[in-house]
Amino acid sequence: MADKLDVMKIREDFPILHQEVNGYPLVYFDNGATSQKPRQVIEAITAYYSGYNANIHRGVHTLSQRATSAYESSREEVKTFLNARSTEEIIFTKGTTEGINLIAQTWGRHYLKTGDEIVVTAMEHHANIVPWQMICEESGAVLKVIPMDQNGELILEEAQKLIGPRTRMVAAIHVSNALGTINPVEELIAMAQKVGAMTLIDGAQAVPHFKVDVKKLDCDFYVFSAHKLLGPTGMGVLYGKLSNLEQIPPYQGGGDMIRSVSFSKTTYNDPPLKFEAGTPNIEGAISMAEGIRYWNSLDHAQVAAHEQDLLQYATERLKATGDYRIIGEAQNKVAVVSFLLNGAHPYDVGFILDKHGIAVRTGHHCAEPVMQFFEVPGTIRASFSFYNTRAEIDKMMDALAVTKRMLA
Repeated sequence: MADKLDVMKIREDFPILHQEVNGYPLVYFDNGATSQKPRQVIEAITAYYSGYNANIHRGVHTLSQRATSAYESSREEVKTFLNARSTEEIIFTKGTTEGINLIAQTWGRHYLKTGDEIVVTAMEHHANIVPWQMICEESGAVLKVIPMDQNGELILEEAQKLIGPRTRMVAAIHVSNALGTINPVEELIAMAQKVGAMTLIDGAQAVPHFKVDVKKLDCDFYVFSAHKLLGPTGMGVLYGKLSNLEQIPPYQGGGDMIRSVSFSKTTYNDPPLKFEAGTPNIEGAISMAEGIRYWNSLDHAQVAAHEQDLLQYATERLKATGDYRIIGEAQNKVAVVSFLLNGAHPYDVGFILDKHGIAVRTGHHCAEPVMQFFEVPGTIRASFSFYNTRAEIDKMMDALAVTKRMLA
């Protein structure tokens, strides 16, 4: 086994990386927003539409049977990926956001009452804030927030105080999209379990970087999006313990989520179909599974070492000049560095970097409370993947030097 990841060989699998943008070779550092797709994923979508495009379930013809088999095989792939107990615990969604809304609107509407408490963290994405605010307004429940420190790390002593007898749900982001912080979700789950509260973990930024075992975590719900894990947009996963999924009502009504329908009564299907009303994103599920297979084909220890090397290298280069302020310096981070160029607005910096073919994300990253905490309008976020290189970071630093001269 090689000691290092063969990045150049891997890059051959990603067609989009081999192009110029504004006359420069593309440097793609916006992986936190969406990852690029290997040709295997692209080919899986093409193969579905050109070979066996048909609606799934109930169809007796050959194409429908092939499509159904591929779709449900994808569920098996996700079950193994998360180490869930059964495919009944794997619900296909549009993405992380829909998964959180599904639980807020089904479990929340069914169980929450006035005075109950939902606990989130100070570094949540809007998708794990707004749905809980909405259900709190409807039910009379109260939203509580675990604070963080200036390094971008949760203050667990405060979490211990907040999670108490009135807590009904602890909903926490596994990895901060704005800061890269890996949160101690195992400890938060244990705190919640001590008081009989449910737990939901937003894993959108976690699954692209390290292995997640929901059985080991023992969370009640876990959500992620396919498009950050080499797969397509408009596709995601909600994992839920089967005992929970059996108790909560459906999210939407329609085809597939029913066992029988009459004008007097409807009987609902079992999970996961109970939560999958209507024609699903068939090609999305199939190509998501292909993305997971690609991820599984990599040496994860090598991936982790390579991404941490990129994070350390970028951090050192940014700190060396004294011209940049890094936002979020947690000890335990994925390969994300959010920063500011002193005296410059992040949008201006991002615009000029794009003129040099460098794609970064600028703004509040759907985490406005994080920006308010650090008292900044937004940040420049460079988020790295296993197909990125040190040479690309050098190109970004060269472009930043030009940007500094232009904006000085």
